[in-house]
Amino acid sequence: MMTNKIVVDCSTGEVQEIALTAEEIAEREAMAAEYAAQKAQEEADKATKAEARAALLDKLGITAEEAQLLLS
Repeated sequence: MMTNKIVVDCSTGEVQEIALTAEEIAEREAMAAEYAAQKAQEEADKATKAEARAALLDKLGITAEEAQLLLS
């Protein structure tokens, strides 16, 4: 993980590379972990929805292609 930040002063065009503090590093790590957990939950929800759809189609006795034709 990157341990520096780039600070640009737009009025002067000066660019500085500054080391992150321990708190900033911890915050970035926490945000990355939260993002990973959120993406994992989204994938789990997507899989659950796909399983429910497949079960419904099976219960109705139609294929996904036939269901798509009904929606067209």
